[in-house]
Amino acid sequence: PASMKPCPRTIVELPRLTLAAASITSESEVTRTTPNMKSRSRFHLALANLVLTAGSSPAGAADWTPLLDPNLSQWEIWMGAPHSSVTGLPGGTPKFDDVTKGTPLGLGQNSKEVFTVIEEDGQLVLRITGEIYAGLTSLAEYGDFHFTAQVRWGSAKWAPRETAKRDSGLLYHCTGPHGAFWNVWKRCVEFQIQEGDFGDLYLLAGTGADLRFAPTEDPNGPRVWDPAHPLQPTGRGRRSADHESAQGEWTTIEIHALGREAIHLVNGHLVLALENIRLRDGTPLSRGQLQIQSEGAEVHFRDIRIRPISTIPAELRAAAGLAP
Repeated sequence: PASMKPCPRTIVELPRLTLAAASITSESEVTRTTPNMKSRSRFHLALANLVLTAGSSPAGAADWTPLLDPNLSQWEIWMGAPHSSVTGLPGGTPKFDDVTKGTPLGLGQNSKEVFTVIEEDGQLVLRITGEIYAGLTSLAEYGDFHFTAQVRWGSAKWAPRETAKRDSGLLYHCTGPHGAFWNVWKRCVEFQIQEGDFGDLYLLAGTGADLRFAPTEDPNGPRVWDPAHPLQPTGRGRRSADHESAQGEWTTIEIHALGREAIHLVNGHLVLALENIRLRDGTPLSRGQLQIQSEGAEVHFRDIRIRPISTIPAELRAAAGLAP
């Protein structure tokens, strides 16, 4: 559609606001090797169960910018390489057994309607078929923001992930050319959206950050985020707990990104925080475009919104182990 044609990049600068946080829920049980470490971990993980109060900003809902409309006018589509099993493409379209190495269809391609907007119960819903790996990319760049959306799995699954967990992702601080990772997605920080793994961290195509997790000699260890531990450089991280809703129900995801820090929340629960976000060469990374992934599974998004922030609430910073 015409709305998907590339247009000049916009850098969003909006009035600042301060967010507020609310109650602390139950303490998580952990085991540590020393009494001091155990006490500290219980304190931090109890705080990490913060549940944010919706609309707690004094300025209210007017500060939110909705990012979804019927024509996807605030986004562009980059389509990756179709799998060899995909049908219904224009004649002569190349297809590949290994889609991560195939030739992408490129910008503005949506012939299979991988991304469409439907209406459900009076609300706009972004439907992503997942049939072809692709990225829905914001035309604007964002920094110092609070992002939120609701996510629900559909039923369809596609090769090469027809037997794997349902998978998608919200990518932020996206920079550089399309297709930097697997010829599909930009260089970015990923809020993982995968069955049982909502809020995990992946740093793609030359980004890096520091994460708090228990030291491990295994380079392929789980790296579960734990605010009681010191910062360590990483290319990935595991959320502290699973707070995803049941299949068929909506899960709320949130990102607070301020400067080179970011916090991931799932259904109001803090599950991961990262610091010192950067490029591989050490260049600080604090802003960029957003991308929503199509990655082999049908998934729906609604209530996609963003607002500017100038601070992260003190309670949330403490829970995340961030400096005051």
